[in-house]
Amino acid sequence: MALQSPSIQSGIPALDQALQHIRLGDNVVWQVNDLEDYFFFARPFAEQSLRDGYPLVYLRFASHPPVLEAQPGLEIIEVDPSHGFDSFSGKVHQIIEQKGLKCFYVFDNISTLVAEWATDELLANFFQVTCPFLFELDTVAYFALTLGNHDDATVVRIRDTTQILINLYRVKETLYFHPIKVWERYSNQMFLPHMVSGEDVSPIFQSGDAAEIIASARKHPLRAGDETIAPWESVYRTLYQYYKNGERECDGRPEFLSLKEELTEMIFGNQPEILDLAQNYLTAKELFQIRNRIIGSGKIGGKAAGMLLARSILNKTDGDLNFAGKMEDHDSFYIGSDVFFTFLVKNKLFRLRLHLTRGGDISTDEFDDVEQRFLEGVFPREIMDQFQNMLDYFGQAPIIVRSSSLLEDGFGNAFAGKYRSEFCSNQGSPEMRMEAFLRAVKLVYASALNPDALSYRRKRGLQEKDEQMALLVQRVSGSYYKRFFFPSLAGVAFSQNLYAWTDRIDPKKGLIRLVFGLGTRAVDRIGGDYPRMISVSHPELRPEVGDKVVKYSQREVDVINLEENRFETCYFADVVAERDYPHLHMFISTLVDGYLSDPASMFFEGQAEDFVLTFNNLIVKTELVPILGAMLERLERAYGHPVDTEFTASLDSKGQARVNLLQCRPLGMQGAEGRDVKIPEDIPAEQVLFRASRIVNGGIVSNIRYIVLIDPQVYSSIQPLDRKQSVGRMV
Repeated sequence: MALQSPSIQSGIPALDQALQHIRLGDNVVWQVNDLEDYFFFARPFAEQSLRDGYPLVYLRFASHPPVLEAQPGLEIIEVDPSHGFDSFSGKVHQIIEQKGLKCFYVFDNISTLVAEWATDELLANFFQVTCPFLFELDTVAYFALTLGNHDDATVVRIRDTTQILINLYRVKETLYFHPIKVWERYSNQMFLPHMVSGEDVSPIFQSGDAAEIIASARKHPLRAGDETIAPWESVYRTLYQYYKNGERECDGRPEFLSLKEELTEMIFGNQPEILDLAQNYLTAKELFQIRNRIIGSGKIGGKAAGMLLARSILNKTDGDLNFAGKMEDHDSFYIGSDVFFTFLVKNKLFRLRLHLTRGGDISTDEFDDVEQRFLEGVFPREIMDQFQNMLDYFGQAPIIVRSSSLLEDGFGNAFAGKYRSEFCSNQGSPEMRMEAFLRAVKLVYASALNPDALSYRRKRGLQEKDEQMALLVQRVSGSYYKRFFFPSLAGVAFSQNLYAWTDRIDPKKGLIRLVFGLGTRAVDRIGGDYPRMISVSHPELRPEVGDKVVKYSQREVDVINLEENRFETCYFADVVAERDYPHLHMFISTLVDGYLSDPASMFFEGQAEDFVLTFNNLIVKTELVPILGAMLERLERAYGHPVDTEFTASLDSKGQARVNLLQCRPLGMQGAEGRDVKIPEDIPAEQVLFRASRIVNGGIVSNIRYIVLIDPQVYSSIQPLDRKQSVGRMV
């Protein structure tokens, strides 16, 4: 096992702690928008190095203001890059060789070399020949690189070569420090964005805050490389040029509007209802922002489209509630549908998919083999580079890879639960994080061929439909607590309440299923564990009374365990055992002597095993339900159809609710699709198999030839169990 290099002080103790110290041999690249931010870190490093007795060289070659001023012990050497790459690189290597072991260096902004040499490639070549030489001599060197000014391949080569790569950016005058690569060091906070305050460096834990900060700072996070001549790139570039020249939708120019419509269809597909919404609610500027977050090319699929359209609708339609400040920002990425086909073709999976989607049957065991073939597949280098850029952007924030196929979440075909989603805890070294992410992508891709999905397609006559698999990559909404990461609140909300358990409830006001922790327990119904059912019209009413409230409550919580690097289910009592979870009193009631009571404040008695997740205080004392109710009403009005949404929510330091809308799709209305159905009156009692006086979900079955009735009393008395089960097989 190799010995760890000695630690070096950077001159900023909080930085040393965040990086687990700079080490001999490290090359440290600072990607900056403003050179002053490089000065902020380079100058303390220089002063500390001189105090610690290390020889220090400042290599001066740029026209910008000097990074370091002359001072005792500092040697300033000017090198002229105008003589070309070969001469400049040779001179720098000569200096490094002469200075020998354990000499420290500060370089000017190496991005300025491109102005002299005309190509990014020569800049990457310079770094790739210089960095290893410095490493061999146990030096420490600081470099500046202008953020976003170089093609993707150049930044990838620099990142692969250096030991430490850090992004620096400002949002609203605040400086943020975001480690992208720290070689052979790791902590569960290292790759988060950090706020710089004086010489303090503090990690940003809340997902919504991180999304707002990084999205504001990184307008082009994928750093697109060479432009292609593909039609959708051509349309994008032409439309963007019109936009830059001052033309807008409101100008009504036919050329502009035609290009915008064409780009919209290229991104969102050709489903008429979705296209109409996109044309009405998305501006050209918003289309450009989406385009800048697409990995590869192609459409973004139904799930991504629904999320984006719903957010735009809420921000642009009139209503009593202003959603500004009520909604968390998002900073999602979209893996274009073309990447799916590239993966299939490159890994010789295209003909297999063609066979299975057009009628081939597949068993669960056979699907396991198919899934393994997907897991063994590889992606082209240019896609891998964009994956790496995206993971650099997210740092150590947990993410989720979600299916977003063209037919998914559209009008008429929900595909709910047919394709998989994969959480990535996103912890560990960059290599570990990339490996976990690639596995998640491949598993979601493979799910397009799972038996349930294929059966659903055949039943709905979709075998010949264009079903491309795009992916939606989202930051997991939530915050850090102990060794876990999860949102305080999550759930699903429907604009129509199909479960109105009392006449007092207005079914048209909607229904919410709310849980503590990740929303998987609200989306997927789990036996023995229950979400809180909230009627938007009467939120304090619940279908349970008395001791049934405790029985039909949530006991387990889905979380991401950051120490174990995995998705995990825990008992709620174990998660909050220390009673210090923020706003805990808003989520629970306490059970004492068989009676439930709601805490009057954040100071309350009781042990975690006596806590029951009722959300009573939350419902009464916050605006969460009115916010969700307004959201549902506004979305249904825009869609012209009931909607089904997924969300997370949190309470800020003042107890104010904020919502993160994760998904929106048309609500599947089974059977009659809203048409009035006449039920005959005066049906003889002997012809009624069962009746319901309140809740009957929509459904029509036509052309019934036989009804097989199993007498429930006789069936319940059948013994033994295997004989009872044989009845089902006979039917």
